[in-house]
Amino acid sequence: MKRMIAAATVLATFGATDAVADDDLWIAARAGTQGLGLEATWRPVPYLDLRAGFSRYDYETTRTEAGIDYDAELGLESLYATVNARIPASPVRFSAGLVANGNEGNFLGNDTGTYEIGGQLFDASQVGNLRGRATFEDLAPYAGMGLDFRLGDTVGLHFDAGVMYQGDPSLAMSADGVIASDPTFQAALESERAELEQELEDFAWYPVLAVSFSVNF
Repeated sequence: MKRMIAAATVLATFGATDAVADDDLWIAARAGTQGLGLEATWRPVPYLDLRAGFSRYDYETTRTEAGIDYDAELGLESLYATVNARIPASPVRFSAGLVANGNEGNFLGNDTGTYEIGGQLFDASQVGNLRGRATFEDLAPYAGMGLDFRLGDTVGLHFDAGVMYQGDPSLAMSADGVIASDPTFQAALESERAELEQELEDFAWYPVLAVSFSVNF
């Protein structure tokens, strides 16, 4: 997946301003735990606004899961919409919405000697490429709160903190070595898959932290 590049800029001083119905359209560059992206805000009535955005980011890392070292490619992708209610005369708002969730993880075992799979030892040359792919629910509910600081009706700085529930992961694992179809290996691989899937359940509740810089059009 290609990366969407967006910049988040910090202004030195902001003042919180009362909401008005004619704020028109705000466009923001956003960066956070969902990745980098863009967000649009429309305020149809005072103290209530509608937001929609898209965030994306891919990165590579090395992880040890269920006793096996993996080269991991983690892809973050979110298309979201929220309804946001703001406390009058305050920068504080509360948000609820839905996320079209494309988060996933791809894992490639990097052991060169032996793998311990499902409590059994297998030669890495016979296992071949050991791969795993974790996906989550396509739709994730979101709840959180934020702070909106605006300088007049021109620019703004925004902070978000919340959580989206993307559900327990669904994990598939495979190998392409000479023992890939062996029943004993297949049983061990299924045991390993179940263990790794359980370890990844910590990601069911995904934290959302973000900062964004907006301009009023």
